[in-house]
Amino acid sequence: MSKITALFQELRATGKKGLIPFITAGDPHPNQTVELMHALVRGGANVIELGVPFSDPMADGPVIQRSSERALSHKVSLHSCIEMVKTFREKDQKTPVVLMGYANPVEQMGAERFAREAKAAGVDGVLVVDYPPEECTEFAVLMKAAGVDPIFLLAPTSSQSRIQEAAKIASGYIYYVSLRGVTGASNLNTQDVASIIPQIREVSNIPIAVGFGIHDAASAKAVSQTADAVVIGSRIIRLLEEAPEGEAVQSLERFIHEIRTALDS
Repeated sequence: MSKITALFQELRATGKKGLIPFITAGDPHPNQTVELMHALVRGGANVIELGVPFSDPMADGPVIQRSSERALSHKVSLHSCIEMVKTFREKDQKTPVVLMGYANPVEQMGAERFAREAKAAGVDGVLVVDYPPEECTEFAVLMKAAGVDPIFLLAPTSSQSRIQEAAKIASGYIYYVSLRGVTGASNLNTQDVASIIPQIREVSNIPIAVGFGIHDAASAKAVSQTADAVVIGSRIIRLLEEAPEGEAVQSLERFIHEIRTALDS
């Protein structure tokens, strides 16, 4: 059983919902990333999504785009991200870490090498935004064989056939994009989420995490009524941008604790 699967079983048994924060590796500076990851855990995160910076992050809104630009200015690469996870694992062997990014860096490294090095460093899952599930059976098999959960996106516009394909090859959790648009948009409709998630559950018993548009305790709590976990990304990146110098870690931990408290109430 994967670490992510075991975590969701534990959450379900205790009646709790998962909290999955996203940060971009190398933002605001590479030497801060591991410290921020530990702050997320102290605040109450269950899984960490670590973004692999990319020059053309087309699914991401301007906030996360800026974080990629800052990280790339420091020469952060897929290899750098894997090394950051390895360093994180020196103090935390429990919290699942998912690398989230785009196809180009993975294909430049080569999927087999990526799977091998990611697993050796302590990566538990991978979400490649521009890998459609109906074209990724071989990739999913390769990841699972290495002990890394392949996670796929579904959206309000996903066809029934795409939902079925994702259900067949995904593991760990399915990431449901809660709105039509890029990350950081504010047009979250929790009623739409509540109407579509049951359709996914009809064909899959994999946990469902919902992201895009969740920005505070109230929206996280509302989405958690239907989902197994909530994902927060752009709001966290903006918090790091706005934090006074020297206070980013504390601000992040306080924010995550606030969301955790709302989910548990």
